[in-house]
Amino acid sequence: MKKRVVSLLLALTLTGALISGCSGASSAVSSSTEAEETEEEAAGESEGVESEEADAEEADVEEAEENSELEPLIVGATVSPHAEILEYIRDDLAEAGYDLQIVEYNDYVLPNTALEAGDLDANYFQHVLYLENFNEENGTHLVAAVSVHFEPMAIYAGKTSSLEELQEKATVAVPNDTTNEARALLLLEANGLITLDPEAGLTATVLDITDNPLNLQITELEAAQIPRSIEDVDIAVINGNYALEAGLTETIAQESSESEAAASYGNVIAVREGDENSAKTQALVDALLTDKVRDYITDTYEGAVLPMF
Repeated sequence: MKKRVVSLLLALTLTGALISGCSGASSAVSSSTEAEETEEEAAGESEGVESEEADAEEADVEEAEENSELEPLIVGATVSPHAEILEYIRDDLAEAGYDLQIVEYNDYVLPNTALEAGDLDANYFQHVLYLENFNEENGTHLVAAVSVHFEPMAIYAGKTSSLEELQEKATVAVPNDTTNEARALLLLEANGLITLDPEAGLTATVLDITDNPLNLQITELEAAQIPRSIEDVDIAVINGNYALEAGLTETIAQESSESEAAASYGNVIAVREGDENSAKTQALVDALLTDKVRDYITDTYEGAVLPMF
């Protein structure tokens, strides 16, 4: 009897061990299968990434090959709005056979010296009066190929929100450099706030004010500093590029594109003397003077930049 009980217990023990062993084997097989599936998924993802990278590299190579077939057109420009406008016509120039290469500058000297030296085919950052003065002072031989846009100087509200609300001895900030101060004073005159000596023109200073009915207190500041000081004065006259940088868009009044200032301060494409009618210059001019670019300037800069064509 005892032998039977022992035999039965032994049989049960062996059966349990077999079941346990089968379960462990099943788990091991399952884990192995899951690991293989994970590895396959990872490999698939890796292959997908590698494929995307390969496609991107292939696209870069194709673009480089396409650009190598185009003739380089190197134009120096300050960032806003000049380089932005040039970027907008990149594809149009490519269709005309040119690879537009924009070299950005943050000063007004290097773009002209680089153009004179032949490192650039053209530049786009300055108005005619500056260009002529630069030639006189540096012995360079640069000319304007075409006038593209005008950055109007405008009157912006400080402590006073409109010209009609200006009180006696209201404060007015204007640029302190000769060129921009004259523009600012002419704009104040155009809006009936002061009267200038008619012979002063684009060289006017506060000394040329012949009538000042409200006895406006005119404060001369460095042009770039005026946006930062606008809350300290009643109104301020600010250059278009500095207004753009400061995010100022609401004007009280601004220069007209038909004004004397517009004719003198339109921003031009400058080239070396003799290159005014070259194929590169003509392609650049043709790409800029279009309805497409006019609409882009009008819609993008909301009056802070005005097309001159």
